[in-house]
Amino acid sequence: MGKFIIAGITQLETIVKVDKIPIDYKSFTALNGAIHTAAGGDAYNISLAMKWLGDDITFMTVVGRDQSMGIFNPPDREVTLDTRFVLPLMSETPMEVMFFDEQRKEQAFEDLKDIRDVGYEMSLVDSIIDSAEMVFVSNANFCRPIMQLAGEHNKKLAVKIHSFCREKEKYNADFLSAANIVFFSDVTGEDPFEFAQGMAKKYDIDLIIIGQGAEGLVLHDNLRNMTVHYDPIRTGKVVNTAGAGNALFACFLHYCMRGMDATDAIHKALLFTSNKIGYMGTSNGFMTESQLEQWDNLIWDPRGTKNIAEQT
Repeated sequence: MGKFIIAGITQLETIVKVDKIPIDYKSFTALNGAIHTAAGGDAYNISLAMKWLGDDITFMTVVGRDQSMGIFNPPDREVTLDTRFVLPLMSETPMEVMFFDEQRKEQAFEDLKDIRDVGYEMSLVDSIIDSAEMVFVSNANFCRPIMQLAGEHNKKLAVKIHSFCREKEKYNADFLSAANIVFFSDVTGEDPFEFAQGMAKKYDIDLIIIGQGAEGLVLHDNLRNMTVHYDPIRTGKVVNTAGAGNALFACFLHYCMRGMDATDAIHKALLFTSNKIGYMGTSNGFMTESQLEQWDNLIWDPRGTKNIAEQT
């Protein structure tokens, strides 16, 4: 079990399944079971995924001043998150609306409200930073002091870069320079191999993951000077891919903190994600570690040869 501080954006998400994207204009469309609203966002989804995997999580985020904490722990869910570090400091909670179709095309609209102008109560972080093994932050302004404190206490730092482009590199430079592990949700208009290798060299990043949606991902291990593409793993019907990157990164960090090699950790993370995308919503479809290991053995070791070898 790893001990993580998870700090970043949390939002209210509405996901809508449509016939196709782009959407044809109609003044009214009746939908049945096609609209899903729940809590989401990098910090929330990664915290929840890690909690399912058995990690000790401190979930830090900022939300609207009138936001009910009940939305983060629905009554029908087995796993719950501690919301003591969810601070109601914003005018409203950030929101996102995402449309998707059967071809896995997506179109999202995000409103982060006044999150760029809100700070976090750092005394709360000071009191628990020494107990954490790793700190995760998204590249939000209020996460910068948390990132800096992690460095001062020599904590491993994982960063998810939201909507990266070269024009925003200056804004993200301090996150990239401080990070040990970075996840980019996508890299538009650049060769992912060259991009990962260049970023690792420029900012001295140990591990980089570049999400590529339906095409899989690219993993760069700077310590081993290795850059590899992985196809996605398919274990069932794809219902909705929203939140897949958060699920993958959460599982990857979980196994990395257990000392697993990056290539083995990414294998586990791809399998974890394949189950998650069989469910509607960014915060559904997570497995426990024991469930994941059972699936792993069933798919990759169906005759139990690994267990036999361990017993001999």
